[in-house]
Amino acid sequence: MPGRQCYHCKQWIEEGEAHDCWTTTEAALTEDLSEDLQEAWERLRETAVSFGDQRIYASHHSIMFSRKSCYFFVRPKRNVLEVCVFLGRTVKAAQIRKVDRASKSKIVHFIHIRHRDEVESPITDWLHEAYALSAVKAAKTTSARSRPKRKAPRPRKRR
Repeated sequence: MPGRQCYHCKQWIEEGEAHDCWTTTEAALTEDLSEDLQEAWERLRETAVSFGDQRIYASHHSIMFSRKSCYFFVRPKRNVLEVCVFLGRTVKAAQIRKVDRASKSKIVHFIHIRHRDEVESPITDWLHEAYALSAVKAAKTTSARSRPKRKAPRPRKRR
């Protein structure tokens, strides 16, 4: 029977069959994690939910946590949860494996978590800082957009 192989997920798709490998769920991304990583994931999610109103959704290989924009995301991997936190400053600490500039105002910090007990201060403090920063950035963006535009100067009268 004719069909094709998906370029992204390498799954074989029969002709006429619907396929969307980009759509996934939290459960699908976390179902194969070890017990330690499952517990770490649950604690990480509970911590983030306690911060307040936000959107949590799965996107390709990551689980995103956002307000107006993403303030951190988690990539579940075989032996580790890779947590990527967006802060407005560079943090140097043993828990941070890598730091990279994400934009003009955001710096992404990569953290590996292997056990539930690692989801505590200072990591939870950084997550809360990122959550608070996302509110400040969103407010600045909104107020900049709502400012009235300058009026064009009046044309001079000829004499």
